Amino acid sequence: MGIFDLLRGPDINEGVREYEATEGGFLLDVRSPQEYREGHIPGSRNIPLQSLDRVSRVVVDMSAPIFVYCLSGGRSRQAVSVLKGMGYSNVKNLGGISSYSGKVVR
Repeated sequence: MGIFDLLRGPDINEGVREYEATEGGFLLDVRSPQEYREGHIPGSRNIPLQSLDRVSRVVVDMSAPIFVYCLSGGRSRQAVSVLKGMGYSNVKNLGGISSYSGKVVR
């Protein structure tokens, strides 16, 4: 891995494959409800960044694997920080759906 790999950010396609292979994992889309309705990754749950306090209704186990994405990776990066601050210990930023090449639900 070179410096440019670090600057590019996470690979959402690889991250979604990891989510799909992880038993008990949660896929969170932290975009707005409008953005979510316009297209989201199958199996994802929409909890907007500004509403992350509601995540405990969906993810009760603080050690459950949580995979987070947004449009470009900025909000998901913030969400990972917030979730870790809430005590969730197994959180991963997948980056942005704008780089996703798989099926999207509309």
